[in-house]
Amino acid sequence: MNKEVTDVNKAIEGIESGMTLMLGGFGLCGIPENCIAALAKSDVKDLTCISNNAGVDDFGLGLLLQKRQIKKMISSYVGENKEFERQMLSGELEVELIPQGTLAERCRATGAGIPAFFTPAGYGTEVAEGKEVREFNGKHYIMETAFQPDFALVKAWKGDTEGNLIFKATARNFNPLMAMAGKITVAEVEELVPAGELDPNEIHTPGIFVQRIFQGESFEKRIEQRTVRE
Repeated sequence: MNKEVTDVNKAIEGIESGMTLMLGGFGLCGIPENCIAALAKSDVKDLTCISNNAGVDDFGLGLLLQKRQIKKMISSYVGENKEFERQMLSGELEVELIPQGTLAERCRATGAGIPAFFTPAGYGTEVAEGKEVREFNGKHYIMETAFQPDFALVKAWKGDTEGNLIFKATARNFNPLMAMAGKITVAEVEELVPAGELDPNEIHTPGIFVQRIFQGESFEKRIEQRTVRE
């Protein structure tokens, strides 16, 4: 049951070019920055990345965009990343923009074993193009499918060696949903404790969903847009 790996390189072992990755976080909050930095040092390419956005130009998924390691982004927000915007507008990067609630539900459906569901979000827009439409109780819905990620990379505040995770504040957004969805889920944590030390009532993601866990070496905790008084 001990799922601890020695370092980040062991954690991302098996990630190959052409794979589909889920990456937790919201903006720069709760992103698996150690895993992303390690991938940026590797030779993997042609990745499909499922994430809320792509970080900023020099941090988070922005590092992989700079090295042209991402073939396709599936996200709900272009965000503050100029390179993401440039590659999308120039056609260098394939982008699938999804309503944020739909993105979250497609992640959750994956972990729950639900292959598809119907939602009204996006009906009558480009989002609905090529998708099945049905009418329920006089309202139109489009069919959305679950994802099929090879790996899910998440970041938690605290975890134990059996893979149980506790997320803190805003990091408890896409991370728990994605942790359930990966064929292999890798969790980097700020603090790793022995099994049995976490209060079961405070655990957000049970260890059954996590295959690898390690304590990250550093966390920058950047703020995308800092606003201060004069």
